Amino acid sequence: MADAPHVPLASLTGSAHPAVGRALSSPAPASSPGVKDLLLPGRVSKSFHIETFGCQMNVHDSEKVAGVLLERGYSPVDDPLAADVIFYNTCSIREKAAQKVFSRLGQHRGPAGRGKIIGVLGCVAQQEGEEIFERAPWVSLVCGSASYRRLPDLLAQLESGNRRVMGLDTDTEETFETEITRRDNPFRAYLTIIEGCDKACSYCVVPYTRGPERSRSSDSILREVRELAALGYSEIQLLGQTVNSYRDPAPRALSFADLLLAVAETPGIRRVRFTTSHPRDFGPDIVAAIDAHPSICDHVHLPVQSGSTSVLRRMLRTYTRDEYLEKIAMIRSARRSIALSTDIIVGFPGEDANEFSETLSLLDLVQYDQIFSFKFSPRPHTPAEHMDDALSEEEKGSRLTTLQERQREIQLRRNQSFAGQSFELLVDNRGHKPGQWAGRTSSNRVVNFASPRPDLLGQYVQVRVTQAGPNSLLGDLV
Repeated sequence: MADAPHVPLASLTGSAHPAVGRALSSPAPASSPGVKDLLLPGRVSKSFHIETFGCQMNVHDSEKVAGVLLERGYSPVDDPLAADVIFYNTCSIREKAAQKVFSRLGQHRGPAGRGKIIGVLGCVAQQEGEEIFERAPWVSLVCGSASYRRLPDLLAQLESGNRRVMGLDTDTEETFETEITRRDNPFRAYLTIIEGCDKACSYCVVPYTRGPERSRSSDSILREVRELAALGYSEIQLLGQTVNSYRDPAPRALSFADLLLAVAETPGIRRVRFTTSHPRDFGPDIVAAIDAHPSICDHVHLPVQSGSTSVLRRMLRTYTRDEYLEKIAMIRSARRSIALSTDIIVGFPGEDANEFSETLSLLDLVQYDQIFSFKFSPRPHTPAEHMDDALSEEEKGSRLTTLQERQREIQLRRNQSFAGQSFELLVDNRGHKPGQWAGRTSSNRVVNFASPRPDLLGQYVQVRVTQAGPNSLLGDLV
């Protein structure tokens, strides 16, 4: 598992597991540059449905693919069985996520898939390649993320009668930006600034499925930020497998911290987020940028994966426990209070009880505001796939439960400390009952509150916290 961005999106603001599927089919509430008025009268209209598995980068990739389909005259539908084109944008970080994709594909076996274009996109497509055609002969397209710019040509081949086409090239300097992107949120926009990963962690398939690190020029990024701000987007989230490893290829040669400040200074932008950072490239200049500009959100996702130096060495993580804790101390020394989240793998091959206890003690030391935790899952094409001393699923499950219970206690205590405080929220979700709303603070905490106003989505409001649970806060509109 790479340091992919692990703030999940099962819905616009859900907190489900990062590997859940998310359908991308309903008409977008707002358009990005170039998408407006694509469905022109007289164009041949076929329908499409995209389901996304994984992190925000996959969600944003699906927005790009949807933009290509809209430009070709396809219209989105909610029901995959009613669609002419069905795409599954996949995640291969864990085995269960890949298994779900093949389960979905099985729904289109036989008459259900006849006459349709069925495609597998993303990391599983890159990982499995032509074998997908062997396992699911009714699949028409297998395309990795590095080939999304070729989608118009690949679709043209399918529309002209070709039975199978592939796009699996990772030998490219491109950062996979498509000419048109359909945005599925009217106030928060994702922006990929770096693709791929050079870190070569022993458990991680992302360098194989996404290729080496390639950064997008700061000129291109800032031009799109200005366009998004002009369209009314107020929150920008910069994305990358290792987002802070960004290296500007433009003559300006902005550092990642410089880029954060430049985005934050764009008129109309009120919040700037970024994920996921790698500890090796996280320096004091990033903390200084967060301190310097209130629009840069006070939240850092810094994956640790294990609290044990010996496990980190087997993972090839390029830092020790003590070096990671030095990064945490640097973040804690900021003038602003910066929320911290992380990723943790339990049950890595050879992890003994003492090594696991070091991970538990790391939770106590750091006091994370949120963690994303997983049982180790061996992935193809990685050194860890063939490591000895694998733990049983029962032991991995037991350790995961222990870890999550410890973190739940920490989160409850931390959240309870916010009672009586007021926060600015960006309202990004409706509750299950009329008059219920939810929003996120700058530090990425979810606060639920009630208001009779019918038009709060996308608005910034002040809410005072009245109650706290381990995963969210409850408050009153000020």
